[in-house]
Amino acid sequence: MPQDRLLSPARRSGEDNEDQDSVEEALLSGEHVSRKGSSRAKGFFGRWKNPLITTWAALATIILLVLGVLYIRSHPEDTRPAPSPSSSPSPPKKPTPPTPPTPPENPKNPKKRNLIFMVSDGMGPASLSLTRSWRQFTEGLPINDILTLDQNFIGSSRTRSSNSLVTDSAAGATAFSCGMKSYNGAISVLPDGNPCGTVLEAAKAAGYKTGLVVTTSVTDATPACFNSHVNMRWEQDRIAEQQIGDHPLGLVTDLILGGGLCHFLGNSTPGSCRNDDRDLLGEGKKKHGIEFLTNIGGFKYLRMGKFVKMPLFGLFASTDIPYKIDRDPTMYPSLTAMAETAITALDIATRNSEKGFFLMIEGSRIDHAGHGNDPAAQVREVREYDETFKMVMQKIDELDTETVVISTSDHETGGLSVSRQLTPTYPDYLWYPSVLDNATHSSEYMAKTLADFDEPGEMKIIEFINKLLLLQGIKDAGGDEVTKLVKYKMAGLSTAYIWADMISRRAQIGWSTHGHSAVDVNIYAYPRKLVEKLHGNHENTEIGEFLRNYLDVDVEAITKKLRENGTNAAWMGRTLEDILESNHKSMGVGGDVGEVTVDGMDAYHGVHKRACMH
Repeated sequence: MPQDRLLSPARRSGEDNEDQDSVEEALLSGEHVSRKGSSRAKGFFGRWKNPLITTWAALATIILLVLGVLYIRSHPEDTRPAPSPSSSPSPPKKPTPPTPPTPPENPKNPKKRNLIFMVSDGMGPASLSLTRSWRQFTEGLPINDILTLDQNFIGSSRTRSSNSLVTDSAAGATAFSCGMKSYNGAISVLPDGNPCGTVLEAAKAAGYKTGLVVTTSVTDATPACFNSHVNMRWEQDRIAEQQIGDHPLGLVTDLILGGGLCHFLGNSTPGSCRNDDRDLLGEGKKKHGIEFLTNIGGFKYLRMGKFVKMPLFGLFASTDIPYKIDRDPTMYPSLTAMAETAITALDIATRNSEKGFFLMIEGSRIDHAGHGNDPAAQVREVREYDETFKMVMQKIDELDTETVVISTSDHETGGLSVSRQLTPTYPDYLWYPSVLDNATHSSEYMAKTLADFDEPGEMKIIEFINKLLLLQGIKDAGGDEVTKLVKYKMAGLSTAYIWADMISRRAQIGWSTHGHSAVDVNIYAYPRKLVEKLHGNHENTEIGEFLRNYLDVDVEAITKKLRENGTNAAWMGRTLEDILESNHKSMGVGGDVGEVTVDGMDAYHGVHKRACMH
């Protein structure tokens, strides 16, 4: 066995140390170093000494070269030649600025916000189902072609008021405008009789431009709850006075489009429905410079919002703008056209300001069709509302300012059911959209047309009724139906419910009431990512809270200012006690401020109340 294999570990370790010293000295000096007496200098290891040194030297050279390159790259200034003494030094090279990020397409101004709040008055989930299927049938669309609202559904809202499980529009709109519960009939007034500031009033105080667009009278419950305060909703004369600025905050609405002209005309003027002779058109013009438009010609002059000078009130009907199914476009503007005009005008008015705008848009007459149990009128109102929502989405995409639209209903009206059992036998699983498509007018229109027929004699009335039936596509009217129409006509009673029932039965559409129901209503929004807090199921007051928080406005400060004159101040009009004494006592109040009371909610109070709260 070779001798080097018998060496002890200590001996071999010492030899390795000597060789290591030799290698290190060779690397540092660049010369071969001979170590006499070392066993590595001769024999087996001696033959491999030079290759090992060469390998280590190569590796060290490579390492030094790599380190040098890295140093030069990180310190380029150290490699520049020194300037000549006869030449001036070159100025240091400016660092290249970083490339800015590519701006997003159609950027939004992060410092401003616009808020569009849409109210589909009286529209419940069944209204969407009814309209969706009717549209698919009439336009020959596939079953997966759904409404724009369907595509932007985010949640639902609970609708009870402070004194009833079934709310009316006034209490429902107060929940939106003030973010608090109140009693049925209250126009931004709480159960203790105190006014509550609204999101529109707070937005105006903060520098926003404000607007309202409706298809009913602008003094009706929903629009009134955003810019006025009275103890009961039927105080519409007083509401009109406050809307032209006759209350502590002055004029708070820059743009109003809708109906309701009769409440602004003195009672000595043809077409007035006021109880006094105050000329609010003249007062509004003199005190606040309000421009008033009263016909379609004035609306066309606005050029879809491009020629609007605020403040502006467009009152295009004496009371309500006619249903879509009855409307003459040469006489009345549509909800979609008024809404687009308002958005364009408000956007132009705020382009050079730090604040944006707040706009409330109401599809008012969906509710009226529900009260009338008129499915032919309702599907067209819902369809127009859906088209308006689509237009609003398109306008939002065009605006430079961040804008969100939120849509919901104050309540459902009519207890609509998209089916109806007509006989005691087993029910049919179907309903007929074609019946609604064949109807050319609303039951309201048919009733008025029959009431206006003035030729005497029962036979003449029957002949006229048969002509009207053909207008509605009804060719199988029974003798009892015609007899009932004649009876009501000759008694001077409205036939609207009869006409509506004839359509509903043939379409097999059911209704449970001519009033409201307590069903939850849907919430829609666009862009959906901006309203994540409203996803899911919410109390209606939470929607009101979201509105104020999104705009970052101080509603409490407005409430404080409104209350400086005390509870039931004279500017609010008649006291609640006086109103209840002379009107519907059943619409009373209950509870402290913002409290939802249940006293009397489950108590039956006698005969059915015939007066409907729209």
